[in-house]
Order: sequence, then C-alpha cells, then structure tokens
Amino acid sequence: MKHLSLILNIVLFIAVGFLYYHVYGEHAATAKAVKTTSAVTTSNGMVKAPIAYVELDSLNEKIVYIKEKRKDLEAEQKAIETEWQNSYRNLEAQKNNFLKRGASITQEEAEKFQNELMQQQQQVDGRKQALSQKLSEKSYKFMEDIQKKLKDFLADYNKQYNYMYILTSGTGLDYMLYKDSALNITEDVVSGMNDKMKQKDKP
Repeated sequence: MKHLSLILNIVLFIAVGFLYYHVYGEHAATAKAVKTTSAVTTSNGMVKAPIAYVELDSLNEKIVYIKEKRKDLEAEQKAIETEWQNSYRNLEAQKNNFLKRGASITQEEAEKFQNELMQQQQQVDGRKQALSQKLSEKSYKFMEDIQKKLKDFLADYNKQYNYMYILTSGTGLDYMLYKDSALNITEDVVSGMNDKMKQKDKP
C-alpha cells in the first residue's frame, strides 16, 4: 500500500507539472505576444511602450479653438460683473440724492424709499444670479463639446499608433509620479486639433 501511495503521488506530481507547463506556459507566451504586438514601432525602428500622455495645460494654451472660447466666456463674465457693479453704483447714487434732502424727509418717505431701494437691489442681484447661471451652463456645454472633440480626434489618431492607454497630465490632476517625455503626444494633439477646427470653420 505504501508503494502504491508513493507511485500515485509521483504520477500526480508529474500530472500537475505537465498541466502547469502547458496551461501557464501557454498563458505566459500569449501574454508576451499580446504585449509585443501592443507596442508601437516608430519609423526609425524603435519600439515605444503602448501608452502615451497629453498635457492638458498645453492644450488649453495652444489649441486656438479653446483659447478663443475661453476668452469669450471670460468676456461674458466680466460684462456680468461690470453691469452688477454699475447697478450698485446707481443704487448708491439714488440713496445719496435722497439723503441730501436732510431733515425734510418724513418717516413715511424714508420707509417707502428704503423698500423701493431694497426691491431694486434684489432685482439687480437676481439678474446677476440668472446671467451667471446661464454662463455656467454655457461653460459646461463648452467643456462637454471640447471633451467630445478631443476624444473623437484621439480615437482617429490612435488608429495609426494603437496605444492601449492615453493618459492626461496637468495642474491639479497630475497623478503620474514619473513621465517619459518620449511618450508625450501633446504636440501631435495640438497640431491635429488646430487643423481639425480650421477645416470646420471653412465654408
């Protein structure tokens, strides 16, 4: 019985070794093949890792479409602030003119003026809030639009390079502890997006 048990253990050990070699060996070979085919070979024969990154700060500064839209949004924000400040100056001027009457102002007139002034102030603040809300919605739609344009461009761009991942890097969202500048495709994206936007602007 002891000999039989020893023989069974040896056979079992050989069987496990056989399965491990064929199953895990083939899996490792397949993984290696996938990794190799995923790499990108450049024109000079160098092999690049199947990963790239884009610097968002550079996109914001160099893509003309983004710069122009951002200027438009900033101009609208400034116009809202200017209108609000001018309205408050007007309210202040009304108050000063009313107070110039001095002792001739009756309590009834003072209360009436104060109520009217408060109503005007609420209207001014309400208008600013409404305009700011519309601007926020416009800004959000712009962000959605530019993200879609970038994704569409990168999807088309990646047909040639076959990157597995394209990451983003930038102020406040840089989670990569190390970046190889050879993997930076920002200039390609800037150039491609500018060309794409120019073509859309053509009649």
